[in-house]
Amino acid sequence: MKKRLKRFTEQFIEGILMISGTVTSFTVLLIVVFLFREGLALFNTSPLEHHNVIVINENNPVDQLSAGEIKSIFDGEITNWKDVGGKDEPMLTFTINDLGDYFSEEEIGADFEYLPEKLNSLVDSIPNILAVYPDNYLAKDLKGKLVRVDKNNIPDFLFGKDWYPTAEPAVQLGVLPLILGTLLVSIFAIIFALPIGIATAIYMAEIADPRLQKILKPVIELLAGIPSVVYGFFGLIVIVPLIHDLFDLPVGETALAGSVVLAIMALPTIITVSEDAIRNTPRSMKEASLALGANRWQTISRVILPYSMSGITAAAILGIGRAIGETMAVLMVTGNAAVMPHSLLQPVRTIPATIAAELGEAPQGGVHFKALFALGCILFVITLVINLWIEYVSGKRKLKH
Repeated sequence: MKKRLKRFTEQFIEGILMISGTVTSFTVLLIVVFLFREGLALFNTSPLEHHNVIVINENNPVDQLSAGEIKSIFDGEITNWKDVGGKDEPMLTFTINDLGDYFSEEEIGADFEYLPEKLNSLVDSIPNILAVYPDNYLAKDLKGKLVRVDKNNIPDFLFGKDWYPTAEPAVQLGVLPLILGTLLVSIFAIIFALPIGIATAIYMAEIADPRLQKILKPVIELLAGIPSVVYGFFGLIVIVPLIHDLFDLPVGETALAGSVVLAIMALPTIITVSEDAIRNTPRSMKEASLALGANRWQTISRVILPYSMSGITAAAILGIGRAIGETMAVLMVTGNAAVMPHSLLQPVRTIPATIAAELGEAPQGGVHFKALFALGCILFVITLVINLWIEYVSGKRKLKH
């Protein structure tokens, strides 16, 4: 009876563990599927928000415009139709906000019931007009011509340099500045943090007095639990003014400030994991190295570090993951400027900071909303590629040894 009860208990626990693992894996898979479903929905959709359409005179030879050309037109950079393949004549733009310049309230009606007819006659009477208005005001007998607008596509999204997701009438969704800003801040954060973290781990595991170890380890582990916003405040009050004064910059909110703050945030994780890996090196290997005549530093560099390299690699992966995915601290100290980064001493914007800053203001289901989910897909892919690359390099090193 006791054996049956023990066997039943073991099977019950195994079933719970299996169900827990299955549910967790399935949940993660669903999250990834949901992320990519929302993100990929961005492409092959129009960059025109609020169901707007672009209407021109039917005698105008222009048939198609890109989102960049529309932005240039409404920014006043393109003022002649010949610049977009039309006739040599000045361009007149019209939006729904210009109604008062052309029609009275009586002409359009109290409920805008006459507006489609008035817009139709306006487009028909002005040869050089470019009118943008909601598609529910299109007349049934349209006398103008609808202009096709290039849809959002992956190359323009990834390599575009303008991020204006709320621009009117066509949004600009170029994420290259955000990708480069994320990589710049994260890579330099790891460059700063990894040597310091590994050196500290070696000191704590092999050199420090045991009494000092008992003090340092809890303190460093405590640092890992500090909220990121606290690190952001520290960076804003201490690091940003220091960089501003040291380099004589207009503003101290730069990529360098973000890298330093992220390096400080990644240090506890790197130190803790690396120190555990170094401490797990078999004592017999250390004693054998010392018995063969190697000194302490030779033993550390040629025996302990190669043996614990897998743990140090895991620490690097966790540190990179913390750096790439960090949001609030980076948002507070990097200047939050979506521009192409050319140095560490200029403001940048990262992908996580962009998602955190804009998701609450993006209309659900709109182009901006889908673009932010597409940014999440890019962040997921970047993290996955870095992890796979580090695992590949670590595997080759293990095979070599």
